[in-house]
Amino acid sequence: MTKRIVILGSGESGTGAALLAKQRGFDVFVSDKGSIPQNYKDELIEADIAFEENQHSEALVLNADEVIKSPGIPEKNEMVQALRAKNISIINELEFAARYTSAYKICITGTNGKTTTTSLVFHLLQKAGLNVAVAGNIGVSMCRLVAKADYDYFVIEVSSFQLDDMYEFRANMAVICNITPDHLDRYNYELQNYVKSKFRITQNQTKDDLLIYCADDELTIENLSFIQGDAKRLAFSHEQLNSPGAFIADEQMHININENQSNQFTMYTSELTLRGRHNAYNSMAAAIIANALDIRKDVIREGLMDFQNVEHRLEYVATVRGVDFINDSKATNVNSAWYALESMDKPVVWVVGGVDKGNDYEMLKELVKAKVRIIVCLGVDNTRIHEAFASDVDMIINTSTAQEAVHVAAKMSKSGETVLLSPACASFDLFKNYEDRGRQFKAAVRSL
Repeated sequence: MTKRIVILGSGESGTGAALLAKQRGFDVFVSDKGSIPQNYKDELIEADIAFEENQHSEALVLNADEVIKSPGIPEKNEMVQALRAKNISIINELEFAARYTSAYKICITGTNGKTTTTSLVFHLLQKAGLNVAVAGNIGVSMCRLVAKADYDYFVIEVSSFQLDDMYEFRANMAVICNITPDHLDRYNYELQNYVKSKFRITQNQTKDDLLIYCADDELTIENLSFIQGDAKRLAFSHEQLNSPGAFIADEQMHININENQSNQFTMYTSELTLRGRHNAYNSMAAAIIANALDIRKDVIREGLMDFQNVEHRLEYVATVRGVDFINDSKATNVNSAWYALESMDKPVVWVVGGVDKGNDYEMLKELVKAKVRIIVCLGVDNTRIHEAFASDVDMIINTSTAQEAVHVAAKMSKSGETVLLSPACASFDLFKNYEDRGRQFKAAVRSL
């Protein structure tokens, strides 16, 4: 009898999983509690995959042999609870995809920096001519890619929500960029639950695999006991001379993955296309991976010098009347905004605000005092931003649209300054998502 696979959620990961499952001969059914976007609906119809939208029908879901769940569906969801009660296996699409590929898997997680690091690693491997694809929490689903072609390498951005439903999946290289409190509503407001989730990236690793992590990240170092695999460990640091590993000294990045220093790679940090302390971490992690894969040093150097950052992450937009405009809309938490402000080397007009997720702005105060002249709030309720920074800047101004925020920032800024959109908050009070916020900001800048 054909095994029945039910897929909960019809976004990119769910549709990709459905296409791979159908290709592999399973009885496939897609169920979405909301409406299915038309482009995905068309794909399901064309592939002759049964689906339902705006509901989860128990009779059609609870007869599954296995369920592939969208990362966005929380554990407390009623249908998930009903599946658990029946002991029906629930996995995610990465777990499913990995069953059907022998590709080498480079997996990157962390609260901040994982998208940039994933994109940078992909750039370096592609530049080296390797047969590589990028997947996971960024771009196209891994299942879709596995269904369409054979790859030798996958570079995969993995969120904590994805890690929660991964069991047999093995990362040949695992990167933990950092861990700071985030998404705690999904983890019963217990930080340790979130930390344990991140460390699931190490499960199933063997002595032939690599675990790469930040030696300067407090929560990572405090919780190394959660490591489940036997991988070789390599750390990167601004503050410690790691060898083997990576570190910054004398304004140079040093990469060395062997005790005998036989394959050492060095490069001046001023040559890196990505600026700021946090991006030096991202560059070190990527360079360790490239070095471990024996990519030529000249290719690594060139790749680190010509990489273009991802959209909405410290993305240069334009210079207008001597003022630089930077879109960092992806900075939806305080830690991300800290990194953005830290990387600024000109006086800042800071565009900040949105849905406050219980933010503690204390860690930003010294940076704001040192670097920010004016704050432009972009949110429905800006009370906590006023309370946090009223005594640290010359002025705080409230705005309620991206266009208004840009016009106010442009009017108040001086030549030689930077207008930085780095909201430290979620976007859904005024925008569909952080991408919508970033694109509206860029459109407003270009219309100045």
